[in-house]
This record gives sequence, C-alpha cells and structure tokens, in this order.
Amino acid sequence: MPTSDTVRQRDRAVDVARLAALVVVMFGHCALLLATIDSGGVRIGNLLGAVPALAPVTWVVQVMPLFFLAGGAAGAYGSRSGTPWGTWLFTRAQRLCRPVFWYLAVWVTALLLVRLLLGVQSADALGRESVALLWFLGVYLIALALVPSLTHLRTGRTFAVVVIALLAAAWAVDRIRFAVGTPESGIANFLLIWSIPVVIGVAYARRLISPRSALLVAVAALAAQCALVVTGAYEVALVVTGAEHVSNVSPPTLLLGLHCTWMSCAFVAVAAPIRRWADRPRVWRIVASGNAGAMTLYLWHIPAIAVAAFSLHAVGLDAYDVEASDFWAMLALRAVVFAGVMAALFRLLSPLEHRRLPWWDDRVAATGARSAVTGALVCAAGVALALMAKQGLAGTAGWVALGGFLTAAVAARIWAGSAVAGAPASASVASR
Repeated sequence: MPTSDTVRQRDRAVDVARLAALVVVMFGHCALLLATIDSGGVRIGNLLGAVPALAPVTWVVQVMPLFFLAGGAAGAYGSRSGTPWGTWLFTRAQRLCRPVFWYLAVWVTALLLVRLLLGVQSADALGRESVALLWFLGVYLIALALVPSLTHLRTGRTFAVVVIALLAAAWAVDRIRFAVGTPESGIANFLLIWSIPVVIGVAYARRLISPRSALLVAVAALAAQCALVVTGAYEVALVVTGAEHVSNVSPPTLLLGLHCTWMSCAFVAVAAPIRRWADRPRVWRIVASGNAGAMTLYLWHIPAIAVAAFSLHAVGLDAYDVEASDFWAMLALRAVVFAGVMAALFRLLSPLEHRRLPWWDDRVAATGARSAVTGALVCAAGVALALMAKQGLAGTAGWVALGGFLTAAVAARIWAGSAVAGAPASASVASR
C-alpha cells in the first residue's frame, strides 16, 4: 500500500489522460456534426450515420472511460481516512457543479428569450440539445459515491473480482433489455458500465494493478470485445449515430463495458512514460492550464461548434453533404474555426470555475447521519441531472428534472452544514 503522502500527491498522468480525452471529445463532436440551413430550416445530421463505414473509428475516439478513470483515481488520491462519506462526496460536488450552475443560468435565460422571440417549438428544439452533455456529470456524481468504499479494498485480485462482477451484471441487464426490447430496461447499465473505469482508477491510484497485468487485461478485454461484435448481437459504433438499431451507449451495453475495461487498463500500462513526459515544464503548463478549465471546455464546446458551423454557413462554407468534393476540407476548416471560438470562450468563462459562490462553497461540516443524508442528496442530484440531459429543457419532464437537480443540490448544501461561515471548501478537492 502507498503511504498517505504518496496517495495525496498529484498524478500528472491522470491529468494528461483527462485533458487528452477532453480534446478528443471536443474535436470528435466537431467532426460528427453535419449542419446546414435551407428553405426547410436547420438541418442536422451525423457523420457516422451518413458514412457507416467509419463506425470502427469509434473504438479509438470513444474516450469517456478515461474521464471516469481520472475521477476514480483523483478521488482515491484525495481520500482521507476518517472523512465522512457524504462530506467527502459533497466537497467534490461543490467544484464540479459550480460551472454547471453558470451554464444552466445562461441557457435558461436564453431559452426564455427564444420562447418569447421565436416561439415554443424553437425553444424546445434548442432546449433538447442544450443540456444533453450533462448526462456525464449526472452519472459521474453517482459513480464517485462508490470511491470511498473502493478505497478499502486491499488487493488487486479483489478489484478484478469487482470488475468481472460488473461485466457479468451488465451482460444480464443486456439480456433483459434485448428480451423486453426497450432501452429503458437497460438503464441499470449506466451505473454498472461507467463504474468499471472508476474501479480501475482506484486500483491504479492504490498501486494494486501492475503495468504488465494491466496490459494483459487490456488485450484480453479488447479480444473479447471483437469476439462480441463478430456474433452480430451488438452494433459496432460506440457513440450515438442516429442510425443505430440498438445503441451501445444510451444505455450502455456489455460491449461498451469491455471497451471501458481495455481502455482503462491500457492507460495503466502506459501511465509511467506519460507521467515522465508530463514532468516537462512546457508540457505541464499546458496540461495544468487545460485541467484548470476542464469543465468549461466540456460544457461549452457544443455551443462553440454551433457558432463555428453556422458562421461558416453564413459565408457559404457548409460541411453537410458527405458526397461533395470539398466536404473533408470544409470539415477541417470548421475544426480550425471551432478551435478559435473555443479558445475565446475558454479565456472568457474558465475563471468562473474558480470563483467561489457564496454559501455553496463554504467548508462542509456534516458528520454521522447528516453526512449520509448529504451524500444521498448528491446522488439524487446526479439522477435528476441525468434525467434532465435525457429529456432536455423541453416540455414538463425536462423542466421538472431541472427543478429536481437544483432542489437536491440545495438540500445537500443545507444538510452538509458549514464549519466556518465563508471558509473555502475542504482541501480534499485539491487533487480533483
């Protein structure tokens, strides 16, 4: 077992993984979007739906497992013996939710203006897209709740049993989903699948999985993933394409679970050289800067893509028709414009991630039953956030989910209490 000093030390390889995954997600979404405006209005498509042959590429660019692994590892590094579970979880939610509050405030205001100026249908169409990416934070908050318990596991073999059990449970849920024929019957896999990289992240932080073992597991999981596709029971694409019959991600399937396993273990296998590379001052400055505004990059990259796409449309430079001779050049041009727009938004909005909110960011003081209730309310906020992402800010269900998220978050803050009025949040979030 590592010493407490080692556990609390920042792991630069984890920061590299988080930022690299974020860059892939941003530019991946930029590439996937097909958009134009004609006499029929706004037309939106998906590159993978238009060119299905590209589906195998998603096995490389589906990097969400690295976000969850980073959360598990950072949570394990920041864990302190004796800290109540709910208190620990809420201190992490403080930092994670702060930029989300700003994001939601902007979108609620914008949607109300759109409703007044353009009507209910336009507002609902925009509202369905504006919060879709918040599914990640909702599931992430719930998965993080498992970290304190996972830190009590003492052997790599125990962690392996947990991962195998999660994969087996995911397979059972898939059987139910395929038999019933509705995506809702597979909803349990949101937690089962996305917990896998969290578990591996904790094992990595506790140094309970060696690079050699991780490499062997990665190869075995990748081989199993390939074999599963060959059976024809699962589709190839690991992202939403709009043309799939059975999605691998909404809700997740065993195929995505195996993907989470091999990608997480592949990171563990190469973490040491990544860490040495990140020790270079110039590299670390970039990585540290990006991680300091990671939530800004994640939350605002879709609006930045929209600005880039429709600005180019205004001058007749659409990337929409995949059969056009200049399509790939237009897609590359959009990526360049998007990078510029995102850089401007990052500079403008990333300071909000570090601007303390009165009361919300006070130091947490809950213990005992109050801490347990606080943790449960954070999990409830995560569920509401995931539901809001699914429904969008359109119709009664979406707005009720938004109210549920805000209510649960405020209730968690009340139950968490305040050790010292106006004091900064607990230092346990420093390694986030």
